[in-house]
Amino acid sequence: MTVFAVLAAAASAPAIAQNLTIHDLGTLPSGPNSYATAINNRGQVAGYSNYSIATTGVIPFSPPHRQFHAFVVDKGVMTDLGALPGGTVSQATAINDRGQIVGFSTPRGLAGPRHAFIYDKGVMTDLGTLAGGLGSQASGIDNRGQIVGFADSASGPQHAFLFENGVMSDLGTLPGGDTSEATGISNRGRVVGYSNIVTVAPYTTLAFSYGNGVMNNLGTLPGGTFSQALATNNTGEIVGYADDATGAQHAFLYRQGQMIDLGTLPGGTYSVAMGINERGDIVGVADNSGAANHAFLYSNGAMHDLGTLPGGVFSEALGINDKGDVVGDALTANGNSHAVLWTR
Repeated sequence: MTVFAVLAAAASAPAIAQNLTIHDLGTLPSGPNSYATAINNRGQVAGYSNYSIATTGVIPFSPPHRQFHAFVVDKGVMTDLGALPGGTVSQATAINDRGQIVGFSTPRGLAGPRHAFIYDKGVMTDLGTLAGGLGSQASGIDNRGQIVGFADSASGPQHAFLFENGVMSDLGTLPGGDTSEATGISNRGRVVGYSNIVTVAPYTTLAFSYGNGVMNNLGTLPGGTFSQALATNNTGEIVGYADDATGAQHAFLYRQGQMIDLGTLPGGTYSVAMGINERGDIVGVADNSGAANHAFLYSNGAMHDLGTLPGGVFSEALGINDKGDVVGDALTANGNSHAVLWTR
């Protein structure tokens, strides 16, 4: 299905931060909602959308919001990636500069466990699970094709994994942890994510980076007890969110061993950083003085509101490429979520 061309005239929304213009990427046929999760340096966008129930043979009366298919938008055209054989659901979470896409799909209908996949050259391949585990989900891929995510372990709890050379390896947890999730990987093989800590009260979650076989605790903001790392770049900068001494959750930048509080939009109380590019530009979501959640771009030491689609009240930014193009989702005037792209 041809969607609104990426370089078409922008919607009639007011100008937003740093001359970025918002574009509605539309949905798959008959799909009311769509979400863009990642963009590569070629401008290809990955995400997921509802698809037409009438043409897919989905079980009648199954929840419509669960019928998602992964997509890629390339040169203004949104292509349905389908699902793993026997499956009906898929979601794309990341894309590299080679156009390889990862995410998860249900290989056995709606009720089956999720399996991580890689989509490459028109073929979706099941990455399997950790030994003895039932499910898996991929969340990041680098330009060498190394994939990270999380999967059920043989003992049950989910553990972060690294998939390379056809093998899924368990990355374990932080000391005292029972679960972990890998959320991103740089082209230098640095993995980031978070691990739940259960051996010391109060139970909490802490951000980690993983490299050379070692998982390192990134700590928290001063006075805080909680953190999650969600993305990294090739210079080793890491972003995510953490609580501060007051318990408020703020976006952070971790650089040279220090976790830096990025603050919020003017008048806001919370923020989450979702993505970072090689220039150190950061995107995410934060509330503003009106308690509305808006996508933001953090650049040159300041957080800028990226606005919403015309008539919409919500937006979030999930990915950014090195050119500075940003993807995410925003509510339309009728209340549906649509994948969006911000460009200069």
